[in-house]
Amino acid sequence: MDLRLDGQVFAVTGAAQGIGAAIARELAAAGAQVAAVDIDAGGMAPLAAEGMSVHAADLGTRAGAGAAMAEVIARHGRIDGLVTSAGGVRGQVGRPIEEIGEDDWRVIFQANVDAAMWCAQGVAPAMKAAGRGRIITIASGAGLRPSLTGIQAYASAKHALVGLTKQLALELGPFGITVNSVAPGFVRSNPSTERQWHAMGEERQQAVLNRINMRRLGRAQDIADAVMFFASDRAGWISGQILSVDGGHA
Repeated sequence: MDLRLDGQVFAVTGAAQGIGAAIARELAAAGAQVAAVDIDAGGMAPLAAEGMSVHAADLGTRAGAGAAMAEVIARHGRIDGLVTSAGGVRGQVGRPIEEIGEDDWRVIFQANVDAAMWCAQGVAPAMKAAGRGRIITIASGAGLRPSLTGIQAYASAKHALVGLTKQLALELGPFGITVNSVAPGFVRSNPSTERQWHAMGEERQQAVLNRINMRRLGRAQDIADAVMFFASDRAGWISGQILSVDGGHA
């Protein structure tokens, strides 16, 4: 199945590393013009060298996300798709509930839920006017069941992101806009996931692998491949769906 995105413009948030970078490269390889968006301007330098436009922004606020999406549309003249890969655990590891402070809780919601909401809000008018569009959120297995990392805010935020995905699919469907989510299993793709993995210890690491049917962790490319399908015309009548890409979770 040859999936092409020639002539289309996709914005990818969280593009400076890991899963976001893999998604940006996969979409570009399929012919899309890719706008990479991330708070880490330096981390996007390799993507700029590959011909993508780069947009440094803090997406945790409505103003920041809205300005970033407006910049992408102004630069490319249109927006056909948005992939909200920004998120993560913001350097946190699992701790007992008694130790969690307000900032610990809120920063993860800002990164994972607020950013997706405000970016979607920023692109919706242009997509409505065009009569089509693709919005793809990156949730997590932690949005469907308790988190293996033990981070309360992360599990809660990803559950909220799944709900937002389904709600936006209902609202935007009449305008020809599909909204779907990819829910990765554990992928060691950046410094934060490396810290999480090592914080588990050997016994928990083996337990994680034993619960995966394929007995391996995911790769960033595994997630990019799933996003590519949702972005393509082959997924034109699929919306409001959460696709687990986790090697089979027993």
